[in-house]
Amino acid sequence: MLTYLIRRLFAVVVMLIVVMLAVFGIFFLIPKWTGVDPATMFVGKQADAAALEGIRQKLGLDDPILVQLFDFFRGILVGRDYVSAGDTIHCSAPCFGYSFKTEQAVWPILADRLPVTLGLAVGAAIIWLVIGLAAGVVSALRRGSIWDRMAMSLALSGVSLPIYFTGLLSLAIFSYGLGLVSNEYTPIEESFTAWFSGMTLPWLTLAFLFGAMYARLTRATMLEVMGEDYIRTARAKGVREPVVIRKHAMRSTMTPIITLLGVDLGALMGGAILTETTFSLPGLGQAVLKAIGEKDLPLILGVTLITASAVVVANLIVDLLYGVIDPRVRLA
Repeated sequence: MLTYLIRRLFAVVVMLIVVMLAVFGIFFLIPKWTGVDPATMFVGKQADAAALEGIRQKLGLDDPILVQLFDFFRGILVGRDYVSAGDTIHCSAPCFGYSFKTEQAVWPILADRLPVTLGLAVGAAIIWLVIGLAAGVVSALRRGSIWDRMAMSLALSGVSLPIYFTGLLSLAIFSYGLGLVSNEYTPIEESFTAWFSGMTLPWLTLAFLFGAMYARLTRATMLEVMGEDYIRTARAKGVREPVVIRKHAMRSTMTPIITLLGVDLGALMGGAILTETTFSLPGLGQAVLKAIGEKDLPLILGVTLITASAVVVANLIVDLLYGVIDPRVRLA
């Protein structure tokens, strides 16, 4: 396992380097090749030549590509200095540059919004895992029953209905109509009760979508696993049915579930745009949506790198969990 861990960590480092190279190419090389000047996006199209030249020097846009690439990596790892009109501005690591619109460092902006997205993703994941796994397992064990049909019909509805519909419907019923929960976001450090109340509907709305997918996947996998030879062997040896399900069937069933969970959680770390917009949550999704509208490249770059890194790290954790869940991985 130690050798496997070292090999996976090395692969993660290589993947992160490849991701940063790809992001650098997309945000710095493609605009230049297509005739779009990032300096113009920073100061506006009406700026004079002197202002444009000053921004190019400050951002290092006139430097050779390899120098820009080195500064890009150095900024993310250890920070970098920006020199403008004789003044030096230090951007602490991880430095994603400065917003074209607010001229503020990108990382503090994202760090302020990251806890909102993290709380939304983790809270919803806990709910959809519990509901999705329970519904899928019971449906598989009671295949063809009323419960199976009802659960899968509800799961099909969850997959089919868009988040902005279920979100607005839940707001209309539970917040505006019944007044059971709040429809405003409150930071957790101000009031845990108000934060929990404001996050309840976003959690349930997001969990309704993902829980439906996990229920269907769990049911399909569980049905396949229950027909395997080792399950029949365990039953023939007199192993009690709860032990067969918990110790043998669930371990094999959890492998694709954990795989999907890693991808979903990593992707949600870039912001659940529809959910955050529907419930007015000040997370990364709202930030990147606004940045796209304003063509704020550094902010888009920062969210892209956070999302890519989260997906890579989540997949590393998933690979390590394989060895815990399935002994065959450890033996391999």
